[in-house]
Amino acid sequence: MRIGELSRRTGVSVRMLRYYEGEGLLAPLRTNSGYRDYGLAEEETVRRIKMLGGAGMTLETVKRLLPCVRNNDPTFTPCNELRKILTQQVGLIDERIETLSESRTILAGYLASVN
Repeated sequence: MRIGELSRRTGVSVRMLRYYEGEGLLAPLRTNSGYRDYGLAEEETVRRIKMLGGAGMTLETVKRLLPCVRNNDPTFTPCNELRKILTQQVGLIDERIETLSESRTILAGYLASVN
């Protein structure tokens, strides 16, 4: 399938798909005329990238974790770095939650003082 069709099927922009390719996350075949030719494997990879990104992971982390993902469910095959990566990601999310909670407390205090 062409890049536009992959974009439509996955909801990822053509520009982002080209970026993924440039980052080495996708390696589509090329037709004789030079067009990218994506298959179901690339479509699944894009869906996995979206899933991991939706979990708050950076693209750099996705690159490291992607080889461990078996399907579009949060199920992974054993991977040497898996536990370390996931532990780091949970820690980063916990830090964001704490920061947001502190910000909320401050804003709620401001709101209470103007009422």
